[in-house]
Amino acid sequence: MSEPKFFALIIGTEILNRRRVDKHFDFVTQALIQKGHKLSGSFIIEDDPGLIIETLNYIASLENSILFSFGGIGSTPDDYTRQCVAYALSDGELITHQEAKIIIEKKLGDNAYPHPIKMAELPKNAKLLHNPINNMPAFSLNERYFFMPGFPEMSHPMVIKILEKLIPHKRTYFRHTLTAHCKENELIEVMEKMPKNVEFSSLPKRHHDGWRVSISVASHDALLAQQSFNMYLLVLQHKNILYSLHNQV
Repeated sequence: MSEPKFFALIIGTEILNRRRVDKHFDFVTQALIQKGHKLSGSFIIEDDPGLIIETLNYIASLENSILFSFGGIGSTPDDYTRQCVAYALSDGELITHQEAKIIIEKKLGDNAYPHPIKMAELPKNAKLLHNPINNMPAFSLNERYFFMPGFPEMSHPMVIKILEKLIPHKRTYFRHTLTAHCKENELIEVMEKMPKNVEFSSLPKRHHDGWRVSISVASHDALLAQQSFNMYLLVLQHKNILYSLHNQV
Protein backbone atom coordinates (compact mmCIF):
# COMPACT_ATOMS: atom_id res chain seq x y z
CA MET A 1 0.00 0.00 0.00
CA SER A 2 1.26 3.51 -0.84
CA GLU A 3 0.37 6.57 1.23
CA PRO A 4 -2.47 5.48 3.57
CA LYS A 5 -5.48 7.64 4.38
CA PHE A 6 -6.73 7.14 7.91
CA PHE A 7 -10.36 7.52 8.95
CA ALA A 8 -12.22 7.27 12.24
CA LEU A 9 -15.85 6.17 12.42
CA ILE A 10 -17.50 6.79 15.78
CA ILE A 11 -20.91 5.13 16.03
CA GLY A 12 -23.32 6.03 18.80
CA THR A 13 -26.50 8.03 19.17
CA GLU A 14 -25.50 8.64 22.79
CA ILE A 15 -22.58 10.79 21.59
CA LEU A 16 -24.71 12.88 19.26
CA ASN A 17 -27.33 13.53 21.94
CA ARG A 18 -24.53 14.34 24.42
CA ARG A 19 -25.26 11.54 26.88
CA ARG A 20 -21.61 10.59 26.37
CA VAL A 21 -18.59 12.64 25.37
CA ASP A 22 -16.47 11.35 22.49
CA LYS A 23 -12.91 10.46 23.44
CA HIS A 24 -11.90 8.66 20.25
CA PHE A 25 -11.18 11.58 17.91
CA ASP A 26 -8.51 13.20 20.09
CA PHE A 27 -6.91 9.87 20.87
CA VAL A 28 -6.66 8.68 17.27
CA THR A 29 -5.30 12.01 16.03
CA GLN A 30 -2.59 11.99 18.70
CA ALA A 31 -1.73 8.33 18.09
CA LEU A 32 -1.28 9.05 14.38
CA ILE A 33 0.81 12.16 15.06
CA GLN A 34 3.16 10.00 17.10
CA LYS A 35 3.69 7.94 13.94
CA GLY A 36 4.06 10.93 11.62
CA HIS A 37 0.59 10.59 10.08
CA LYS A 38 -2.79 12.30 10.35
CA LEU A 39 -6.48 11.63 9.95
CA SER A 40 -8.00 12.28 6.55
CA GLY A 41 -11.51 12.28 8.01
CA SER A 42 -13.62 11.51 11.05
CA PHE A 43 -17.32 10.67 11.20
CA ILE A 44 -19.65 10.61 14.21
CA ILE A 45 -22.93 8.98 13.24
CA GLU A 46 -26.01 7.63 14.97
CA ASP A 47 -26.98 3.99 15.34
CA ASP A 48 -28.69 3.81 11.98
CA PRO A 49 -27.96 0.76 9.78
CA GLY A 50 -28.45 2.57 6.49
CA LEU A 51 -26.17 5.39 7.49
CA ILE A 52 -23.53 3.01 8.80
CA ILE A 53 -23.55 1.04 5.55
CA GLU A 54 -23.33 4.17 3.39
CA THR A 55 -20.46 5.55 5.46
CA LEU A 56 -18.56 2.26 5.25
CA ASN A 57 -19.15 2.12 1.49
CA TYR A 58 -17.79 5.63 1.08
CA ILE A 59 -14.65 5.03 3.11
CA ALA A 60 -14.01 1.71 1.37
CA SER A 61 -14.30 3.43 -2.03
CA LEU A 62 -11.32 5.67 -1.25
CA GLU A 63 -7.91 4.50 -2.36
CA ASN A 64 -5.65 3.24 0.45
CA SER A 65 -8.22 3.96 3.15
CA ILE A 66 -7.69 2.55 6.64
CA LEU A 67 -10.58 2.68 9.08
CA PHE A 68 -10.75 2.68 12.86
CA SER A 69 -14.39 2.13 13.83
CA PHE A 70 -15.69 2.42 17.37
CA GLY A 71 -18.99 1.10 18.71
CA GLY A 72 -21.87 -1.14 17.80
CA ILE A 73 -20.22 -4.58 17.90
CA GLY A 74 -22.00 -5.85 21.01
CA SER A 75 -25.06 -8.06 21.34
CA THR A 76 -27.88 -5.60 22.12
CA PRO A 77 -30.60 -4.81 19.54
CA ASP A 78 -29.01 -1.44 18.70
CA ASP A 79 -25.60 -2.95 17.91
CA TYR A 80 -25.73 -2.93 14.11
CA THR A 81 -22.07 -2.68 13.15
CA ARG A 82 -21.31 -6.36 12.62
CA GLN A 83 -24.21 -6.85 10.21
CA CYS A 84 -23.57 -3.52 8.46
CA VAL A 85 -19.93 -4.48 7.90
CA ALA A 86 -21.08 -7.74 6.34
CA TYR A 87 -23.37 -5.86 3.93
CA ALA A 88 -20.86 -3.14 3.03
CA LEU A 89 -17.56 -5.03 2.96
CA SER A 90 -18.38 -8.73 2.59
CA ASP A 91 -21.15 -10.92 1.18
CA GLY A 92 -23.90 -9.75 3.52
CA GLU A 93 -23.86 -12.86 5.71
CA LEU A 94 -22.74 -13.28 9.28
CA ILE A 95 -21.15 -16.59 10.18
CA THR A 96 -20.09 -18.05 13.50
CA HIS A 97 -16.43 -17.34 14.06
CA GLN A 98 -15.35 -20.46 15.91
CA GLU A 99 -12.43 -18.88 17.76
CA ALA A 100 -14.64 -16.01 18.92
CA LYS A 101 -17.30 -18.49 20.01
CA ILE A 102 -14.79 -20.41 22.13
CA ILE A 103 -13.48 -17.21 23.73
CA ILE A 104 -16.98 -16.02 24.66
CA GLU A 105 -18.02 -19.40 26.02
CA LYS A 106 -14.83 -19.71 28.04
CA LYS A 107 -15.27 -16.21 29.43
CA LEU A 108 -18.98 -16.37 30.26
CA GLY A 109 -19.86 -20.04 30.53
CA ASP A 110 -23.63 -20.61 30.52
CA ASN A 111 -24.15 -16.83 30.60
CA ALA A 112 -22.86 -16.66 27.03
CA TYR A 113 -26.36 -17.66 25.92
CA PRO A 114 -28.65 -16.49 24.49
CA HIS A 115 -27.29 -12.99 23.81
CA PRO A 116 -23.50 -12.46 24.30
CA ILE A 117 -22.72 -15.35 21.94
CA LYS A 118 -24.11 -13.18 19.13
CA MET A 119 -20.81 -11.29 19.22
CA ALA A 120 -19.23 -14.35 17.59
CA GLU A 121 -21.38 -13.78 14.50
CA LEU A 122 -18.96 -11.95 12.22
CA PRO A 123 -18.52 -11.19 8.51
CA LYS A 124 -16.78 -13.82 6.43
CA ASN A 125 -12.96 -13.69 6.63
CA ALA A 126 -13.01 -11.53 9.75
CA LYS A 127 -9.91 -11.72 11.93
CA LEU A 128 -10.08 -11.22 15.67
CA LEU A 129 -8.60 -8.31 17.57
CA HIS A 130 -7.64 -9.04 21.16
CA ASN A 131 -9.53 -7.07 23.80
CA PRO A 132 -7.02 -6.35 26.61
CA ILE A 133 -9.69 -5.55 29.19
CA ASN A 134 -12.24 -8.38 29.15
CA ASN A 135 -10.98 -10.60 26.30
CA MET A 136 -14.25 -10.22 24.35
CA PRO A 137 -13.03 -10.06 20.76
CA ALA A 138 -13.24 -7.23 18.28
CA PHE A 139 -12.48 -7.85 14.59
CA SER A 140 -10.91 -6.60 11.39
CA LEU A 141 -11.25 -7.15 7.65
CA ASN A 142 -8.50 -7.10 5.01
CA GLU A 143 -5.94 -5.62 7.43
CA ARG A 144 -7.54 -2.25 6.60
CA TYR A 145 -10.83 -2.02 8.46
CA PHE A 146 -10.76 -2.33 12.25
CA PHE A 147 -13.94 -2.60 14.33
CA MET A 148 -13.64 -2.08 18.05
CA PRO A 149 -15.86 -1.47 21.07
CA GLY A 150 -17.05 2.02 21.90
CA PHE A 151 -15.34 1.84 25.29
CA PRO A 152 -12.05 3.77 25.06
CA GLU A 153 -10.31 1.65 27.70
CA MET A 154 -10.82 -1.37 25.43
CA SER A 155 -10.38 0.09 21.97
CA HIS A 156 -7.50 2.53 22.45
CA PRO A 157 -4.91 -0.14 23.31
CA MET A 158 -6.10 -1.96 20.19
CA VAL A 159 -5.41 1.14 18.08
CA ILE A 160 -1.87 1.40 19.47
CA LYS A 161 -1.19 -2.26 18.68
CA ILE A 162 -2.62 -1.92 15.17
CA LEU A 163 -0.48 1.14 14.43
CA GLU A 164 2.63 -0.60 15.69
CA LYS A 165 2.03 -3.25 13.04
CA LEU A 166 0.91 -0.93 10.24
CA ILE A 167 3.55 1.74 10.87
CA PRO A 168 6.57 0.14 12.56
CA HIS A 169 8.75 3.21 11.98
CA LYS A 170 7.76 6.77 12.75
CA ARG A 171 7.99 9.30 9.94
CA THR A 172 9.42 12.73 10.69
CA TYR A 173 7.18 15.65 9.85
CA PHE A 174 8.99 18.96 9.35
CA ARG A 175 6.79 21.92 10.28
CA HIS A 176 7.45 25.67 10.22
CA THR A 177 5.07 28.26 11.64
CA LEU A 178 4.86 32.03 11.80
CA THR A 179 2.40 34.73 12.78
CA ALA A 180 2.21 37.75 10.50
CA HIS A 181 0.67 41.16 11.32
CA CYS A 182 -1.64 41.26 8.32
CA LYS A 183 -4.76 39.80 6.75
CA GLU A 184 -4.40 36.44 5.08
CA ASN A 185 -5.21 37.87 1.65
CA GLU A 186 -1.70 39.39 1.66
CA LEU A 187 -0.38 35.84 1.29
CA ILE A 188 -2.93 34.14 -0.94
CA GLU A 189 -0.65 34.30 -3.99
CA VAL A 190 1.98 32.35 -2.05
CA MET A 191 -0.61 29.82 -0.90
CA GLU A 192 -1.56 29.21 -4.51
CA LYS A 193 2.05 28.24 -5.27
CA MET A 194 2.37 25.63 -2.54
CA PRO A 195 3.42 22.19 -3.90
CA LYS A 196 0.77 19.48 -3.71
CA ASN A 197 2.75 17.38 -1.26
CA VAL A 198 3.16 20.26 1.18
CA GLU A 199 0.57 20.72 3.90
CA PHE A 200 -0.18 24.33 4.74
CA SER A 201 -2.77 26.21 6.74
CA SER A 202 -3.78 29.82 7.23
CA LEU A 203 -5.55 30.80 10.45
CA PRO A 204 -6.62 34.46 10.63
CA LYS A 205 -7.63 36.23 13.83
CA ARG A 206 -8.59 39.82 14.58
CA HIS A 207 -6.94 41.51 17.55
CA HIS A 208 -7.64 44.89 19.15
CA ASP A 209 -4.75 46.40 17.18
CA GLY A 210 -5.39 44.70 13.86
CA TRP A 211 -5.32 41.38 12.05
CA ARG A 212 -2.94 38.47 12.53
CA VAL A 213 -2.58 35.37 10.44
CA SER A 214 -0.83 32.19 11.53
CA ILE A 215 0.84 30.32 8.67
CA SER A 216 1.96 26.71 9.05
CA VAL A 217 3.87 24.71 6.45
CA ALA A 218 4.78 21.04 6.80
CA SER A 219 6.19 18.17 4.78
CA HIS A 220 7.99 14.87 5.23
CA ASP A 221 10.68 16.38 2.99
CA ALA A 222 12.78 18.71 5.16
CA LEU A 223 14.19 20.71 2.25
CA LEU A 224 10.80 21.14 0.59
CA ALA A 225 9.23 22.28 3.86
CA GLN A 226 11.94 24.92 4.35
CA GLN A 227 11.80 26.12 0.75
CA SER A 228 8.02 26.44 0.87
CA PHE A 229 8.17 28.32 4.14
CA ASN A 230 10.81 30.67 2.75
CA MET A 231 8.34 31.75 0.07
CA TYR A 232 6.18 33.31 2.79
CA LEU A 233 9.17 34.94 4.45
CA LEU A 234 10.28 36.58 1.21
CA VAL A 235 6.85 38.09 0.57
CA LEU A 236 6.51 39.36 4.14
CA GLN A 237 9.96 40.92 4.00
CA HIS A 238 9.25 42.44 0.59
CA LYS A 239 6.02 44.01 1.91
CA ASN A 240 7.64 45.10 5.18
CA ILE A 241 5.05 43.14 7.18
CA LEU A 242 5.99 42.31 10.75
CA TYR A 243 6.03 38.64 11.67
CA SER A 244 7.26 36.31 14.38
CA LEU A 245 8.57 32.78 14.04
CA HIS A 246 7.39 29.92 16.26
CA ASN A 247 8.97 26.61 17.18
CA GLN A 248 10.52 24.97 14.17
CA VAL A 249 10.40 21.15 13.94
